[in-house]
Amino acid sequence: MIILGLALLGAIIGGTTAARRKGNKMDIGQYAAAYAIAFALLGLFITLFVHRAAL
Repeated sequence: MIILGLALLGAIIGGTTAARRKGNKMDIGQYAAAYAIAFALLGLFITLFVHRAAL
């Protein structure tokens, strides 16, 4: 759940960042995808840390 939430947050942040920089639709999509992947990876590490700390 953490991973999906952060991926969605990353996509929103990436899309708004590209839109603020006056990017076209392809730029917005690329930024949204890149930020979503980066935030999902961060969420994966957070999830692993939380699960290992709970044991």
